[in-house]
Amino acid sequence: MIAHLQGKLVEKTPTEVVIDCGGVGYHVNISLHTYSLIPKTDFIKLYTHLQIKEDAHTLFGFVEKSEREIFKMLLSVSGIGASIARTMLSSLDPKQIINAIASGDVVTIQTIKGIGSKTAQRVILDLKEKVLKLYDLDEVSMSQSNTNKDEALSALEVLGFVRKTSEKIIEKIVKEDPEATVETIIKKALKNL
Repeated sequence: MIAHLQGKLVEKTPTEVVIDCGGVGYHVNISLHTYSLIPKTDFIKLYTHLQIKEDAHTLFGFVEKSEREIFKMLLSVSGIGASIARTMLSSLDPKQIINAIASGDVVTIQTIKGIGSKTAQRVILDLKEKVLKLYDLDEVSMSQSNTNKDEALSALEVLGFVRKTSEKIIEKIVKEDPEATVETIIKKALKNL
């Protein structure tokens, strides 16, 4: 119904803004990602999503159209409401969410407050095909780095290291060097354990 709002920025906090459009102030909920992208000018434009419930009409605003599309996709997943979708976009940037879904990275999605392992798996199950098609991603390269991560993790477990600690270190290594081989990941992890 309301595709975007363009007007004078009246109030701004990390979670919401008020935009004056022709004398009417619209209260718009935003993510931290959008907050970081809002220009320093008084005049702004946000792409919006209007959620209508029995007890409220709530506007969500996004600087980028792509973030709004991800928000809508997340809402299509059973168990993900607007507040969790907004938390996801506040915790991770849209690219990280897309990559996590495309590569089936349950651990990254689970790091978001309010998302357990079942919900994380449902997000991946429901959205993986959509994400791969929509963003034209190559599943093979995505799952390759994931396989390297998993192999390195199980190798460290066999060596007697605690899984949780190893996971955190491996995550960090793979973020810094997504093309790292299993051997490289294990060697770097051993230096940090």
